[in-house]
Amino acid sequence: MKSKPTLFLTEAAMIAAIYTVLVLIFQPISFGPIQFRIAEILTVLPYFTPAAVPGVSIGCFLSAILTGADVLDVIFGSLATLIAAILSYKFRRYKYLVPIPPIVVNALVIPWVLRYAYFEEEAIPFMMLTVGGGQLIVVGLIGFPVLLLLDKLKLPIFNSYDSK
Repeated sequence: MKSKPTLFLTEAAMIAAIYTVLVLIFQPISFGPIQFRIAEILTVLPYFTPAAVPGVSIGCFLSAILTGADVLDVIFGSLATLIAAILSYKFRRYKYLVPIPPIVVNALVIPWVLRYAYFEEEAIPFMMLTVGGGQLIVVGLIGFPVLLLLDKLKLPIFNSYDSK
């Protein structure tokens, strides 16, 4: 039988790898003031496992490095994902709130990254709407139904470390 730390690390690594691959596959639509980062669907996974918190955060970090992102993007984009994942995990008792942190945190943080890392000229409030809108579509309209489906199917894809 696998130990809990081994299982935790395995789940986190798998989530990080899937996140990274999804960013690389969908790279043309994953960056910029109007973005649809398909990998962000995975930000609902903290509902199922705490391993998703480091998983999506490390995936974001790795994908930023592999795509040649600016150092500010690597740092603050990864921190935004970590904060959102922690908040989603804390909201796991209320499944309908789980998608909200990735939408809100990215809408508030990423426009500043775009401005200061990439010198994007669009207005910050406009980019908050466009980044938030992309997150709403990917996390809210796609990710949340995925959460509901996985929850309904009760697949043994994640170990239960604690009760919701």
